[in-house]
Amino acid sequence: MKIYHLSHTDLDGYACQYIVNFYFKNVEFYNSNYGKEINENFNAILNDFDTSKPDKAMILITDLNLTLAQCDEFEKECEKRGLKILLLDHHQSGEECMQKYSWYLLDSSRCAAKIVYDFFSKICSCNEGLAQFVNVVNAVDIWLKEDENFELGKVFLGLIANAKEINRVMFKDKNILYIFFLFNHARKFIGKENAHILLENAVHFIKKDFFSKGKDDTLSNLISFFVVENLSEIKKDLILYYEGYKGILTSNIGNTSVIGNEFLLKNPEFDFFIDVSSRKTLSFRANGKIDVSLMAKNLVGGGGHKNASGGFFSAFKESANYAFLKAQIIDLIKSKEIKKDNANATTT
Repeated sequence: MKIYHLSHTDLDGYACQYIVNFYFKNVEFYNSNYGKEINENFNAILNDFDTSKPDKAMILITDLNLTLAQCDEFEKECEKRGLKILLLDHHQSGEECMQKYSWYLLDSSRCAAKIVYDFFSKICSCNEGLAQFVNVVNAVDIWLKEDENFELGKVFLGLIANAKEINRVMFKDKNILYIFFLFNHARKFIGKENAHILLENAVHFIKKDFFSKGKDDTLSNLISFFVVENLSEIKKDLILYYEGYKGILTSNIGNTSVIGNEFLLKNPEFDFFIDVSSRKTLSFRANGKIDVSLMAKNLVGGGGHKNASGGFFSAFKESANYAFLKAQIIDLIKSKEIKKDNANATTT
């Protein structure tokens, strides 16, 4: 069976996917915060759905509660395509949905990861190591302060909350691999004396182990190299054009100065690099081929230096869909080109 698994973007949500990955291998993972991201990801699932095998596919939603309107829409879309749907959650705000929809399973006494584990371990098989992992997640997610796993759970919580090194919009699959890697290493500390202290002390080296590939360097340099390498692999999908110059667009990539410059050095066919953040800021980088201070000024009234500038795009709308983000920047560039053409036509 093909499973399209949509889950939350925190410890409990990723733990649900870690468990599903343990039991099933034909799984496509999606992650969402609340609000419109849920709908965006659901539509992405429908776009990715293999219509040739509808009787062997299911949408699994975990650690996210839906509205009645979302439930109604999702059920209709699944019925239309012959898709099965199952939701496993623990948020009490979904109680009204649970009462109306048979595929909506809710239990507020356990975290979502424990619900998922209990559900699939009955169908497949129990696993002691996985059960211990789930108990750690459960202890911190529903805040069982007296539980022996609580302190270790707090470190687990911080580990995932701070796992921002790989952007989940730009590198969805790599982000999941990274989260699962962190879980695999964090599990090794369960049952050890002062496990929470030992794990916290080891986090830096666990992260370096993922990014190093046998080459030691600072964690920051290793991450930058990883990001640039992966951007270079998908650069054809990120291309933007501005007044005949060729560049790429990233979203919330972080460390823009280092990554932008390293990307342009490694990919000399590109003239500029733009990163758009969820705070509506645009960061422009170049390597001598275009004055991005003028580019920033023209596009968003920004400015700065010839090779490093910035600005604020007030009309920008954040999204978990890269194509939507890119379309906004393309529209911005086109609008300025049209305005320039009209001004030139008026003067002539």
